Amino acid sequence: MEVWKTVRNDTFDTQAMELFRFQAQSIPVYKQYLFHLGVNPEQVQRLAEVPFLPIRFFKEHDIRSYEFQEAAVFESSGTTGQITSKHSVASLDVYHEVCRQGFEATFGKLEESAIFSLLPSYLERSNASLVSMMDHLMNSSGNAFGGFYLDNYASLVQDVNEASRQGIKVILVGVTFALLDLVEQFPQAWPEVVVVETGGMKGRRKEITRAELHRTIKEGLGVQQVYSEYGMTELMSQAYTAGGMYFHAPPWMRVQLRDVNDPLSPAAPSRPGGINVIDLANAHSCAFIETMDIGRVGEGNSFEVLGRFDHSDIRGCNLMTL
Repeated sequence: MEVWKTVRNDTFDTQAMELFRFQAQSIPVYKQYLFHLGVNPEQVQRLAEVPFLPIRFFKEHDIRSYEFQEAAVFESSGTTGQITSKHSVASLDVYHEVCRQGFEATFGKLEESAIFSLLPSYLERSNASLVSMMDHLMNSSGNAFGGFYLDNYASLVQDVNEASRQGIKVILVGVTFALLDLVEQFPQAWPEVVVVETGGMKGRRKEITRAELHRTIKEGLGVQQVYSEYGMTELMSQAYTAGGMYFHAPPWMRVQLRDVNDPLSPAAPSRPGGINVIDLANAHSCAFIETMDIGRVGEGNSFEVLGRFDHSDIRGCNLMTL
C-alpha cells in the first residue's frame, strides 16, 4: 500500500481516510487505543475527527499495520537510561525513495551535488534513520566528494573547499552541536554552500532558538541562508525549510494542530497548537502521529515549530526551545 505515491492535494483527505480505516482495524495498538477513546472508526467521517496516536506509544509497543519481516528497525536517540522509540520499517527501498523525493524537491537533483554529512552522534549508532537516509542520498549522488564525517573538521573543510573550487554544488547536512563546533573551530566564507541543520544538541550544548542558531551559522560559515530538516524516527517522511522558519511538507504529509490542553480537540484558528502529523508514507506503521511539538501552520502545506511540551524528551531532528 503506497498511498503516498499517488496522492494529490485534492485527493489527500479521501486517501488519508481510506488509510485510517485500514489502520484502525489492522494495527492492534491503534485499534485498542481507539476503543479506549470510545471511537468507532466507521463513524469517523472527516479527517478532522481522526484521533492521532501519541508518539510515546512507539517506546512501549511495536506499531505495525500488518505482519512483515522488517527490513530495518530504526531507533531514536536518547540519554543513558532513557527508553527509546523503535520504528519497524517494511522496506528500505520505499523509505529511501520517500527521503529522496522530499530532499530533491527542496535541494534539486542529487546527481548535481556533493553531499557532506556531519552527524557524529548518529554515526555512533547503527540503527539511526538519519544515517540510513544520508547514506542513500550520498551514494545516489554519485559524486566523488562528500561522505560521513565524525569530528574531523579540518578534513571536512578541506574537502568542501576543493569541491567548491571545482564548481560543484555542495550540500552540508549536520547535527546542530557539530555545526556549532565547526563554526567555532573553523570559521569559513562559504557563500555558495547549502547548509542543512537537522537539530539536536544531544545534551552537548545549551538549547537555543532556531533563529539564534541560523544567525550563528550564517555568520560563522559565511552562508547566505540556513535550511532546517524536520524528521523523526517514527516518520518515514521529512519536511524542510526553504531558508526561513516555515517547514514545507511533501504532498503526502500534512500537519494539523490540536488544542494544547485537550489533545482530542483542534486548536483554535490562528492559534499555536500541538503538532499532529499525517504521513501517508507510514502505511506499514501508523500514519497519524500526535507529536510532542508545538507549532503553527502557514500558507500552503507549511508549518513552523515553536517548541516542545514541558517534560517531553529533548530528541529528534530539529526541535528548538521557544
